[in-house]
Amino acid sequence: MTTQIIEAKKGNITQEMEYVAKTEDIDVNVLREKIALGRIVILKNNQRKNVIPTAVGEGLTVKINANIGTSFERSSTAEEIQKVKVIEASGAHVLMDLSTGHNIDETRLAILNETKLPLGTVPMYQAGKEAIDEYKDIGKLSKEKLFSDIEKHCKSGVDFITVHCGVTKFVVDVLEKQGRVTDIVSRGGSMLACWIKATGKENPLYEYYDDLLDIARNYDVTLSLGDGLRPGCGYDAGDRAQVAETLVLGELVKRAREAGVQSMVEGPGHVPLNKIPAMMETIKVLTDYAPLYVLGPLVTDIAPGYDHITAAIGGTLAAYHGADFLCYVTPAEHIGLPDAKQVREGIITSLIAAHAADVARGNKKAIERDRLMSIARKDLDWENQAKYAIDKCVFENIKNGKPCTMCGQYCSMKIFKEYFKD
Repeated sequence: MTTQIIEAKKGNITQEMEYVAKTEDIDVNVLREKIALGRIVILKNNQRKNVIPTAVGEGLTVKINANIGTSFERSSTAEEIQKVKVIEASGAHVLMDLSTGHNIDETRLAILNETKLPLGTVPMYQAGKEAIDEYKDIGKLSKEKLFSDIEKHCKSGVDFITVHCGVTKFVVDVLEKQGRVTDIVSRGGSMLACWIKATGKENPLYEYYDDLLDIARNYDVTLSLGDGLRPGCGYDAGDRAQVAETLVLGELVKRAREAGVQSMVEGPGHVPLNKIPAMMETIKVLTDYAPLYVLGPLVTDIAPGYDHITAAIGGTLAAYHGADFLCYVTPAEHIGLPDAKQVREGIITSLIAAHAADVARGNKKAIERDRLMSIARKDLDWENQAKYAIDKCVFENIKNGKPCTMCGQYCSMKIFKEYFKD
């Protein structure tokens, strides 16, 4: 099987490249060159026929991911499918299934059948959960079980997988010697760190990275190299453990490119505003400008219930300084599991952050959209205001005088319509 990066290195332009070039309004040869360099990835498993090829990376619009998934506390495939519908309607570009509840395989397959958006997963979640369920001990997880679940996810059609390959024995040792306020907040990172301490062995995702590359290449699945030691609070941002892991990720990006596998790098979750520009530049340099996927980053730790806002503040600045992909944060972050309404709030807030960064980065399509919205406002052209708005549902009751079907709110714009109707 071939991959987008292999074809790009050969000088070939694939159908997916042509589609992305058209939607992103970028020269297809420029796009191909950046894919060949590994600075752009196209999220599309070669086993999926109905997926929208979505590109992430240098010179493109900033993309938004929305996380969903079952848990031990709440496990309903039907509820996750409802969230998928909300995600698509709200305008997210990508979604991830982070299920750890019952029927993980069933939920993933149902989501794949429901959506045309690229889907990501974290196979370690399933492998780790099932090992704990069976043995009551994460240390009993075998390399064979972990890699079997990775291949199962890829074979089912998943377009990218988060793999915490950089949580090595050395990196865990650095963390232990250094100490932290919040230790490890990444679920996958903590699972692997516990496995390393329990077994005394090297992280199998690092030790057998070539095997992982073979699987990913076979399905053209993009590796999202997870930041298992991302800072869980602003105080820990940029510490030695985080940098040690980033150095490993830089090595793994290089090996993936040489093996013909697309890869991107995940970035920090909590970073004070003043540290964001330097941190984005550092990660980009250390990973040779691989596409950068960040959670937030959240700029303060004292806003439970409003962390979608703290993430949007950080996300805008991070994207302006090089981040390519924002993982949304919902109002439920740190306090519970999001419902469909909170999923929608997280997406809209992240889309605002991404668009603001696109404008600041000089993206012509983003700037033109703002200009056309301004003209529509001047002309009291409600249809075009709805067309160019990120959240289109706020205009719905202008047409029918009823609450918006998506958010249930009355739009204040109706007042202005009545005032200016003459």
